[in-house]
Amino acid sequence: MIQPTIAPYGSWKSPITTDLIVGETIWLGGPIIIERGETYWIEGRPAEAGRSVIVMRRLNGQIVDITPKPFNVRTRVHEYGGGAYTVADSVVFFSNFNDQRLYKLKPDSTPVPITPDTSFRYADCVFDKHHRRLIGIREDHSASGQEAVASIVSIDPTLCDEGRVIVSGNDFYSSPRVSPDGNRLAWLTWNHPFMPWDGTELWVGRLKQDGTMDQRTRVTGGANESIFQPEWSPDNVLHFISDRSGWWNLYRWREDASSPWVEPLCEMACEFGIPQWVFGQSTYAFESPNRIICTYIQESSTHMAILLTDNGKLDQIKLPYSGIRFLRATAGKAAFIADSPIQPPAIIQFDVIKGKVEVIRRETDVFIDSGYLSRPEEIQFPTENGLTAFGVYYRPQNQDYVAPLHTKPPLVIVSHGGPTGAAHYGLSLESVQYWTSRGIAVCDVNYGGSTGFGRKYRERLLGKWGIVDVDDCANAARYLENRGLVDGNRLIIRGESAGGYTTLAALTFRKIFKAGASYYGVSDLEAIAKDTHKFESHYLESLIGPYPEKRDSYVQRSPIHFTDRLSCPIIFFQGLEDKVVPPDQAVKMFDAVKSKGIPTAYVPFEGEQHGFRRAENIKRALEAELYFYSTVFGFQLTENIEPVEIKNMKT
Repeated sequence: MIQPTIAPYGSWKSPITTDLIVGETIWLGGPIIIERGETYWIEGRPAEAGRSVIVMRRLNGQIVDITPKPFNVRTRVHEYGGGAYTVADSVVFFSNFNDQRLYKLKPDSTPVPITPDTSFRYADCVFDKHHRRLIGIREDHSASGQEAVASIVSIDPTLCDEGRVIVSGNDFYSSPRVSPDGNRLAWLTWNHPFMPWDGTELWVGRLKQDGTMDQRTRVTGGANESIFQPEWSPDNVLHFISDRSGWWNLYRWREDASSPWVEPLCEMACEFGIPQWVFGQSTYAFESPNRIICTYIQESSTHMAILLTDNGKLDQIKLPYSGIRFLRATAGKAAFIADSPIQPPAIIQFDVIKGKVEVIRRETDVFIDSGYLSRPEEIQFPTENGLTAFGVYYRPQNQDYVAPLHTKPPLVIVSHGGPTGAAHYGLSLESVQYWTSRGIAVCDVNYGGSTGFGRKYRERLLGKWGIVDVDDCANAARYLENRGLVDGNRLIIRGESAGGYTTLAALTFRKIFKAGASYYGVSDLEAIAKDTHKFESHYLESLIGPYPEKRDSYVQRSPIHFTDRLSCPIIFFQGLEDKVVPPDQAVKMFDAVKSKGIPTAYVPFEGEQHGFRRAENIKRALEAELYFYSTVFGFQLTENIEPVEIKNMKT
């Protein structure tokens, strides 16, 4: 038996290389669609400059690409997109990223545009088979200097026009869903300053023979209720998820002629819903009129069950997965994307009758010995005001190495994005295992404001972004240090987008962290309040306060104004085409840190937006971040990495 090599934490040689992460990996996305027994999904391909492709598994098991090069299936509605395609009678309709037009693709043919080359964007379309048309969300960007105008439109796929408006007047719309009998349309809507996890409304309208709509009814919702995923049962009963109880639970609309009412199906202290950052998400589906296959989140892990709508009985389905998303179903069969702490995300087909799982497609087929994989440990720790916060801790793990006695590992605190998001509980090579297999501990923090713990926990962040999240990340690090698990002199924090803001705020306003990495993070809250895309243009009103009335709070919580308080090294990563967090945010922060004489680096990427999709850029960012930490903390690298220029770094 080979004895492990003794080597310092951070310097372990790992088989989880950047080439493995980007060279032999795709990413899987939704929506998943089951149509005529065939299963469709989205694949993102870093090796193809991040192109998104519709892929299908045929009845005979053959897996084929549906959309040809150079088409890139992605929509920019709300900037974050989602819901970029649908399928009807084997005809695929999709949004192409480069021109944002809708295209129709018949089997064995080439894509044909069905909307003109204008300033419109489309998402979340469904096919209305009774009127032979698409119904979806349209975002009109034609008026320069004004907010985009959202509406629900119907589109005749035999023409090439911009669509006919059937619902309009509010700031946002999502989830248009046609009843199976074709008589009604359900949809969600909300207005500034709310986000969809704050306050939404669920509406239903009657579809007339000519395709127009009347008799519109507000089913439920308002300023203090978040509705998610309206769905019609096969027998035309409207179901949806609401957090009216404080938890996202399942409900249905009983249409009694004299007094329609909303009925809970399964009241539990767990989350059947998720934040609607993108279109096309699904956490439940009908296997039959009275059987719902559903997922719910409890203690950071996702569970699957069958809910019997007749009596509310919830029957657990035991599966080896901790994360399940984009769930869809037909009679006797379900399909979804799932992963676990030791299994990469995969398209799964589940036989409901036999209880049999079949893996259709994995994000990677590379086998990684479990001896190199760190297992998640759920932690709870005390935080400010006598409250408890949560996180997922990963110890350093590499079967080939042990650290010298009486030494402790560096710790990377991950501040997730959103900030209305949650720590990922599945296998993440990029943000977890890349680090733990090199001898660096990781803790993914579910700070106050995170989802998965009910509305009350989510609302801890209201008015307190830059305070609650920062405190919770700092207290997670202190908790692990006090338990003797990590080295208090090598505490690191990293984050993307909103998590990048938490990272910068923690480095600026707290003294616990010794280094950090900001991926397209916010440094100037006031600038974001003045200049960001429509979807998030009023988001900060709930997280900070109304602007400009609360301008002082925006200034006081913006790291860019307090660089004099910074005292530790920071590296910045930024896409130069980012419309969510403009590049000048990173540039100004980098210049300020550099002028103060603190070690810092700035790594920009041409052609990247809010999140990196190209293989070479993902590789460069990960390696540059590792190089930065190794230089700052002085641990030896065991691989050849292109150096990154670190300003003010003394050799």
